[in-house]
Amino acid sequence: MTLKIMIVDDTIFYRKIIKDILDTLPDIEVVGTVNNGALAVNRIPSLNPDVITLDVEMPGMNGLQVLEEIREKKFDVTCIMVSSKTQEGSEATVKALELGAFDFVAKPDDDTTKGNIEYLTNALGKILALISRQHQIKKRLRQIPSTGISALKPGLLKTSTPAVPIDRPFERAEKSAAIAIGISTGGPNALAQMLPKLPADINVPIFLVQHMPPLFSASLARSLDKKCRLSVKEAVNGEKVLPNVVYLAEGGKQMKVASGPGLSKMIRVTDDPPENNCKPAADYLFRSVAREYGSKSTCVIMTGMGNDGKLGVSVNRAAGGFIIAQNEESSVVYGMPKAVVDAGLADIVAPLGNIADEILKTLR
Repeated sequence: MTLKIMIVDDTIFYRKIIKDILDTLPDIEVVGTVNNGALAVNRIPSLNPDVITLDVEMPGMNGLQVLEEIREKKFDVTCIMVSSKTQEGSEATVKALELGAFDFVAKPDDDTTKGNIEYLTNALGKILALISRQHQIKKRLRQIPSTGISALKPGLLKTSTPAVPIDRPFERAEKSAAIAIGISTGGPNALAQMLPKLPADINVPIFLVQHMPPLFSASLARSLDKKCRLSVKEAVNGEKVLPNVVYLAEGGKQMKVASGPGLSKMIRVTDDPPENNCKPAADYLFRSVAREYGSKSTCVIMTGMGNDGKLGVSVNRAAGGFIIAQNEESSVVYGMPKAVVDAGLADIVAPLGNIADEILKTLR
């Protein structure tokens, strides 16, 4: 299947470099390049792209406004945001992801053109390969009669399916004292829906790994903090862990929980190597939560590509922790939760809309 792509960027340099890269990728057809947001919106009906690479910062109609127009007009197109590595760019990108953009690529700042091209080729290639697989699945589903879909996979087209308990050989006797969340592609939008449902007096800390580069994680923390009753902040090395706070791992760093003075816990932000090509990594966080909280912990694995979190979940599960996985129907990418579910490590498989309730159940 060939993906049709439209490139939207106000600079001729990036329109050219992205087109040159896309022309080297298999099963990709660039159907148009435009230099402003208004023209992009006008061209969508005639060019009928599957995907748009959308510059965040443009004069006139910027990337966020284009995304809002796409939603309002109900265009069936997937958006990849292309952002500058600035505070303004990161803030706008986080808003775009919360509005439903599929993913983003930060404009590279390597000293060499070759390095920049290699980075963009790798980043865009991974995202487009994932989008292509999703389009292939959708195409196959459209070819199956509706009764066939139901028979093939009950609840496939429903996003409000109930949580599914998984039979376990033991009864969990104690409530959680900490929540750890691992999430990736589709994360900002999912978190913006789930975290505001949690009460201000949850009385436990929440540790959160969202795969994201430096600077963008700080923007995400600020955005979520405005939406949530809980306090949301980017974690700082050495700070004491407090209840009713969501500690978001800094992009480009690893985050773990460690013992502090007395019975207290503290945050450790390190420059340890990536795991699963991720930094921060859910596995890295989950292992520390298992060590520090044991059976008094809940791990939540949500939408995202790859299998980061599976090994950490297995350690937490062995320590008696409780595991919640997001279901396939509500995941933008069913990679990370699928790895956990397929390994038989999940206690509950829940749609996005039910995850907050399932977390609260582990605290009672």
